[in-house]
Amino acid sequence: MLTEDAIVEQLRRSNTEFRELEESHHRLDRELNELQRRHVLTPNEEIEKKRIQKEKLAMKDKLAEFIRLHRDQRLEPAR
Repeated sequence: MLTEDAIVEQLRRSNTEFRELEESHHRLDRELNELQRRHVLTPNEEIEKKRIQKEKLAMKDKLAEFIRLHRDQRLEPAR
């Protein structure tokens, strides 16, 4: 059975959508870190921070679903 890291590496190589989701997730992470470095956020920045957090979480869920589906496909018996 493959480890999660091995599955992620396979998906990076073979699945464009997974790779793009992962890159977007990292971009949002950088944006969120930039906002969190500030001592005080404006109301608009607070809204943007919440939006980024929600979007990042949704992407993380999608990435986890890709991993789960890939793992399940590998576990199915050959017919």
